[in-house]
Amino acid sequence: MGRVRHVLVRAHLAAQPRYAVMPALLWFRRDLRLGDHPALAEAVGATDDKDVLACFVLDPRLEKTSGPRRMQFLGDALRQLDNDLDGRLLVVRGRPEQRIPLLAKQIDASAVYVSEDFAPFGKRRDERVRAELGAVPLISAGSPYLVSPGRVAKPDGEPYRVFTPFLRAWREAGWRKPAKSGAKSADWIDPARLGVKACEIPDPGATLHVEAGEAAALKQWKAFVHNGLDNYSTDRNRPDLEGTSRMSAHLKFGTIHPRTMVADLNPRTEGAQTYLRELAFRDFYADVLHHWPHSAWRNWNSGFDGIETDTGAAAERRYESWKAGQTGFPIVDAGMRQLRETGFLHNRVRMIVASFLVKDLHLPWQWGAQWFLDQLTDGDMANNQHGWQWCAGCGTDAAPYFRVFNPTTQGEKFDPSGEYIRRWVPELAATDDPHLRKGERPPQYPEPIVDHGAERAEALRRYHSL
Repeated sequence: MGRVRHVLVRAHLAAQPRYAVMPALLWFRRDLRLGDHPALAEAVGATDDKDVLACFVLDPRLEKTSGPRRMQFLGDALRQLDNDLDGRLLVVRGRPEQRIPLLAKQIDASAVYVSEDFAPFGKRRDERVRAELGAVPLISAGSPYLVSPGRVAKPDGEPYRVFTPFLRAWREAGWRKPAKSGAKSADWIDPARLGVKACEIPDPGATLHVEAGEAAALKQWKAFVHNGLDNYSTDRNRPDLEGTSRMSAHLKFGTIHPRTMVADLNPRTEGAQTYLRELAFRDFYADVLHHWPHSAWRNWNSGFDGIETDTGAAAERRYESWKAGQTGFPIVDAGMRQLRETGFLHNRVRMIVASFLVKDLHLPWQWGAQWFLDQLTDGDMANNQHGWQWCAGCGTDAAPYFRVFNPTTQGEKFDPSGEYIRRWVPELAATDDPHLRKGERPPQYPEPIVDHGAERAEALRRYHSL
């Protein structure tokens, strides 16, 4: 594909009689870095000139739907990218289908280069931009994934609906080595010379518990490889331990490419294999959303459309208790308070609190998915929505509908000493039994808002009635 794109761009250049060479426009989206950047490498390699204008378009629609921590991470990453470019990142606000064609015309661009976006919103946006660009090509090179959506398919061309066979085909498909690119790859055009009004980079004032930017991503990844990867397969389910990589926000915003990460993995070790499998899950969910865009907010398995869920004032009160971490179930409350305070939630605890919402409280999974997107720094449409549907039983490769997590036994298994609960539920910090299985419940800590045994039976009744 790279050679084809080069031929197309050179043909476009040849058709422009006024200029021997023209600059390129590099439009950053979910790729806020300079290293291992296929679109940057393509932009520089496609012409005889290395003049490139780096830009980011702040879309008001995404500003409205992004939580404050995601906007903070985005803003911090953009500031770091601008610093890495010596102040030559142009950030403008507006609709991309309006701003990108204007910028391309402003510099008489040979082409606009992007990392391909496979999410429903991104695909529609790029179609509109491509139409407005006219004769200027919009060229996609690379994506935020190891194996881009659509590349892995069954022998008959159909997409996979189950993860395990997808994983086998995904491994066989493979991926390229990291692209050779960096700050010195191009001669960056100074946007100050263009007379284009830039906008302020977002800075909502939210506190982040993870540092944004390419340098921070590389530092965090190297630290995990050296200090956490060997024990990852055993520690990753323990929220009381520092057993995960904390790379999810960096992957969400592309401050690092997964190929850069995989290049550091020794495939012969158990920790590396386990981590690689998690990256495969990320690619799988992106592939699912690519092929079934309706699954962003509707059940992927329409057979679950008739499931009975609770609504009304009582349901709203239970929802608010869940969001606030006031359910009376320690591991659930610890997770929801960690989410609300930090914008991060351990993956095992995500599953526990999700199961509690849909199977103990009988609320729509979409309510939980929306709250996660509001709160999470790493909120990603494909991962978030399909993770929720896995718990609700209505997604691809979903958990069996009859699997209902017991929050008490889950807490005892994955937070055996209760350290995680004590950290996030201070009412239980001094108790000998933070799981409250045998110990007394402190008077300042709420009683359980539901009876788990009764609600489990009710959940199974509703699922059996489908």
